[in-house]
Parts: sequence; structure tokens; C-alpha cells
Amino acid sequence: MSWPRLHWGARLKAIPWWLVAMGLIAIYTAITIYSRPSYRQAFDFIKVGLSITLSTTLFAFGIAVVIGLITGLGRLSNNLLFKNLATLYIELVRGIPMLVLIFYIALVGMPGVVSALNQLGHWLSGVGAGELGSRLSSLENNAISMGVRAITALSITYGAFLAEVFRAGIQSIPKGQMEAARSLGMTYGQAMRFVILPQAVRNILPALGNDFISMLKDSSLVSVLAVRDITQVTRLYAARSFQYQEAYTTLAVMYLTMTMVLSFIVKAIEKRMHRV
Repeated sequence: MSWPRLHWGARLKAIPWWLVAMGLIAIYTAITIYSRPSYRQAFDFIKVGLSITLSTTLFAFGIAVVIGLITGLGRLSNNLLFKNLATLYIELVRGIPMLVLIFYIALVGMPGVVSALNQLGHWLSGVGAGELGSRLSSLENNAISMGVRAITALSITYGAFLAEVFRAGIQSIPKGQMEAARSLGMTYGQAMRFVILPQAVRNILPALGNDFISMLKDSSLVSVLAVRDITQVTRLYAARSFQYQEAYTTLAVMYLTMTMVLSFIVKAIEKRMHRV
């Protein structure tokens, strides 16, 4: 008589009750949004910023992957200068709050870049490159949009975190792989490109997926630059309509839906990799 109880008890323990609860909350919220005019109006207004949120995240993450790969290789380099520059960049970025970095890069770093380009333009005009020099010297701060500044800030910030991911992934490959590739006549660059990196990237795909999800959530910080992502649009809607509950509940559900879908995709990829 006790076997069925144990059997059903084990089944009940195996059920991800947190996921069931999340599903019920999502269903209830979806019904609320579509059945109440105030929530539906908030959703229709806020969803306009969804394309900005997704495009900012995609572009920033793509650039961050390149920065992270180069910096991760720098951390493993035997070149003392390259290694120390990579370490300096990582420690600086990881030691400063992300919001402060966004403000600094957007409001201090970018104007500094524009000023440097102005000086370069004056120099080019002096050496005979008149057309290019004139364009650079007349460049103004507002020529670089806040959207571009936001993407740059997120890329630089996450590049430091991804550098450590790439470094760990490369170090997870046995050293014998590099030695075997070099013994076949490959250069260091060829061995890294054709032997080490493909295996390392496969190992770090779940970590990259998790960092992408983190960047999607952290992209809400770019709203401080007045970039019209879903967070900024929500703030504008709430301030105009005074419907704070409807606005921020809708915003939270939108972020939760995106992150949950991405989390399932990452877990599916991870399970598939373990089966191979």
C-alpha cells in the first residue's frame, strides 16, 4: 500500500512548482492586461519601445563579444604590454558601477572623442586633406546620438565581463590541443582559430547566453540617457497618466517574459550540448 504513495511523492517532488507558479502568474497577468482597458492601453503605449530595447541589446552584445574575445586573448598573451592593458581595462570596468559607467562614457567619454576628432580634423586640414579635415573639425557633440552612446557604454561594460568568460573557456581546453596543433605545423594564430576557439566557444555558449539575458535586463539603465526603450517609455507613460501600477506591472511582465523565453532557450542549448 505504501509503494504508490512513494511513487506519487517522488513525482510531486520532481515537478518544478516554481515554474507552475510563474506560468499561473503569467496567465493571470496576460488576462488582466487584455481584459482591463487601463492595462491594455499601457501595453499598447509601452510596446513601442520594445524594438529599441532589443536592437540596443543585440548591437551592444555583438560588440561586447568582439571586445571580450580580444581582451580575453590579451589576458592570456605572453606580451607583457597587451596582457597588462587587458587586465587594467577589466579591473577598471568591473570596479565601477554600471550606471556610473553609462553616464561617464555617454556624457564625458563621447564628448572627449568628438573633441579629439575635431583636433584631428584641424591637423588634416593643415596637411592638405581639406574635405575630410573640414568634416571632422566641424563635428558636434549632438552628431552622436544617445542611442549610439548607450550601445557603446553597454558594449564596453560587458566586454570586460565577457573577457573573463572567454579566458576561462580557452583555459578549459587541454594544453595538449595547442601542442598537437603546433606539431602539425600550425602557427599560434592558426591553432587558436581552428582548434582552440571552436571548442572554447562551444563550452562557453551557456555563459554567453546568460550574459545576454543580463544585458537585456541591464539595458533598462540606458533610460537615464532618455533613450526611448521600454523603461523610458514606461516612465513617460506613468508620469503622464499617473497609472503607475498599470505601467510598471506591464513593464515587469514584458521583461520577465523575454528573460524567461531566453532562459529556456539557453537551457535547451545546454542540454543539447551535453547529449552530443
